[in-house]
Amino acid sequence: MTAPTTDISFLDHMPPNVAVQFLERVAATPEGEAFLFPHTEDGEDHWHSVDWREVGERVTKLAAGLISLGIEPEQRVGIASSTRYEWILADLAVMCAGGATTTVYPSTNAEDTAYILNDSQCRVVFAEDDTQLAKLADADLPDLVKIVTFDGSPVSHKFGDDHVITLAHLEEIGEVFLAEHNGLIEQVAKGIAPDQLATLVYTSGTTGRPKGVRLLHRSWVYEGSAIKAQDILHEDDLQFLWLPMSHVFGKVLLSTQLAIGFPTAIDGRVDKIVDNLGIVRPTFMGAAPRIFEKAHSRIVTMVESEGGARKKLFDRAFAVGKRYDALVAAGQEIPIGLQLQHTLFDILVFRKIRTRFGGRVRFFISGSAALNPDIASWFNAAGILILEGYGMTENSAGATVNHPELNKIGTVGPALPGSEVRIGENDEVLIRGPHVMAGYHNNPEATEQVLTEDGWLHTGDKGSIDGDGYLTITGRIKDVFKTSGGKYVSPAQIEAKFKAICPYASQFLVFGAERNFAVALVALDPEAIVAWADEHGLEGRSYVDIVTSEAAHEMVKGYVDELNTKLNRWESIKKWEILERDLTIESGELTPSMKVKRNVVETNEQERLKAFYE
Repeated sequence: MTAPTTDISFLDHMPPNVAVQFLERVAATPEGEAFLFPHTEDGEDHWHSVDWREVGERVTKLAAGLISLGIEPEQRVGIASSTRYEWILADLAVMCAGGATTTVYPSTNAEDTAYILNDSQCRVVFAEDDTQLAKLADADLPDLVKIVTFDGSPVSHKFGDDHVITLAHLEEIGEVFLAEHNGLIEQVAKGIAPDQLATLVYTSGTTGRPKGVRLLHRSWVYEGSAIKAQDILHEDDLQFLWLPMSHVFGKVLLSTQLAIGFPTAIDGRVDKIVDNLGIVRPTFMGAAPRIFEKAHSRIVTMVESEGGARKKLFDRAFAVGKRYDALVAAGQEIPIGLQLQHTLFDILVFRKIRTRFGGRVRFFISGSAALNPDIASWFNAAGILILEGYGMTENSAGATVNHPELNKIGTVGPALPGSEVRIGENDEVLIRGPHVMAGYHNNPEATEQVLTEDGWLHTGDKGSIDGDGYLTITGRIKDVFKTSGGKYVSPAQIEAKFKAICPYASQFLVFGAERNFAVALVALDPEAIVAWADEHGLEGRSYVDIVTSEAAHEMVKGYVDELNTKLNRWESIKKWEILERDLTIESGELTPSMKVKRNVVETNEQERLKAFYE
């Protein structure tokens, strides 16, 4: 196996901006399939396909419509919507109009929505439906001149005449405007400089007010071009995209699509992911680690509930699969007996697991949080490759990514070609390249704290780099705590180990800063624990009754005891409790990208945590 390419000649041939990149894609493959998306009829989903020519025509009209409303270069246009085809159209229209997209998670509350739109001085907002319109109805938004809704009912809200229009109406306005200004969008696109503001993404943040990250056109063009240069994706691939487009991970996958030209099936309904994979049968998909954890948990618990011969076959298959993978990773010869066993188990077990994901996936891409190596190894044994990458909002999502031909589980891969990653003081990961932000919007003090004069971005993550340039993230600098005995503990590593061995865990949060031992709060996955309850005489019970039962406590205790055998004495979990609820975005304890807001949980559970030490 060889390391991925480091050729950076593509930097000399990148499009100058996202608008030109999009228009070039339309011109290059006008009849190529661009997007597939569902529409519901009689309670059933039917998938509709559009080619690049149709996308180009609609985006051009929408962009012209925005210009006719007065949008000028770098003026902000908000999008408050879930992931759907219309989100893509709106974003591309903003790019082609020379404006700057401001993303708003659909789950963001009214107060924070108003803050983001005011701080960014949005002139126009795309609001998905009545729920999003309601958040704007009572907000004081002095810069806002127009709202465009995808599915909402404008007349039912507290707005002036024609203040809210539909997406179709904006398209009609643009078509009329284009008739009077032929070639307008092509002209605007040519005038957008690479360092012009393209996107304001407000970090969901685990603490404090969200900060607006200023990402330039060159950031997105570079991301797509750098991934294309690695030759891991091609025009004949098919992406399934469900990730929040309000998050940079989703945006970077769109940039990659524009650079390469593969089609994308798009549906942001998380509860439909598994069903959609079977219908769409993609060749790759990006996801957060929680999706892989849940899939692993669902399959393992299902097999455990059946028990008997099937469980023995399942366990034997994975033992063989992991042994086989270990020899491959070490570059050693595979004994003929092991090869035959691996082929047999692939037919009997692994192929069935792959079928659950559509049967055509070449690889998944994992990002936005750390993927547990044990989970990655489990999938790898089943013939499902997960390429873990690393990045943050401040560097347009992609800083490093593993490569199919040299995937080092436990690492997040080498730096994208044309960028740099190095380790600074206190083992902090530093990033430099075209993808790094221009700074935080209206916040020069925060910008100075993370950006050096020579362009290095301080990530706040601890890491190390091996001889092949592959980066390993070892934790957050601020997350590592010290016990009263002076020992350092990395809660993230302990939490990941627990979730890898306990298929019923949704969250496992470790605390103990300046205390004499570590403790934990456990949240159980609602779906997995109900299935477990049915097998343990608790069928029909409520979630609260199940997780507070003695049987559930004994089950979790077994896994905690197993965890402690894998930890140093000072890291071991001395006390723990099961929460009566799972953590959710709605409760404010998870960010929209499913990261835990540890400080919020700690505040909410301060009495419980305090009692551990009394």
